[in-house]
Amino acid sequence: MAKETKTTEVKLFDRWSFDGVIVTDQGLQGYLNIEPIVVPRTNGYFHNTAFYKTKVNIVERLMNRCQVAGHKGKKHKISSGHNTGKSKSQANIIIEVLEALERKTKENPIQVLVTAIENAAPREEVITIERSGARYAQAVDIGPQRRIDLVLRYICQGAAHKAFDAQVSFVDCLVAEIMAAYNMENSGMAMTRRSEIEKMAAAAK
Repeated sequence: MAKETKTTEVKLFDRWSFDGVIVTDQGLQGYLNIEPIVVPRTNGYFHNTAFYKTKVNIVERLMNRCQVAGHKGKKHKISSGHNTGKSKSQANIIIEVLEALERKTKENPIQVLVTAIENAAPREEVITIERSGARYAQAVDIGPQRRIDLVLRYICQGAAHKAFDAQVSFVDCLVAEIMAAYNMENSGMAMTRRSEIEKMAAAAK
């Protein structure tokens, strides 16, 4: 008799399933990685391959971005030095964030994060071109990888900026940023920046 083999489902942090998580934005489907992973920590395994970001799980990309949120604009008070930390600490932060998202929405927090990224990812931006010595603003479409890069940056910078020197934790600020993007509300930095960028692009057409 053939022995039955039991297949174990791969869950994020052994808690949240990737089954049913979908990317509805067709432009991001090949770039927003939601392949099942237990611990989102590949230690730069894909960095020497072409288009390595597409091979890194989106939860890991968020976790990595939280480590170095960077300063906002020219306000250097929020520097990289304030945000760096151990991967274990960042993993604990992400776990708390996912737990909070699950409590607030009663849905799979991975899907909430994916939807928030889709909602807040800008589609157009403005570049400066030079013609005959004069500079003009030109609206251009944003590549899918850059769309994800921008929204992750804005979510983490918005949370770091609100939590800096304040009586609110980084976890609460990060949850607020993701929820604002999920609900398409301009209370978060990511949605606000998307509106500003797309308005400037519309004016430059």
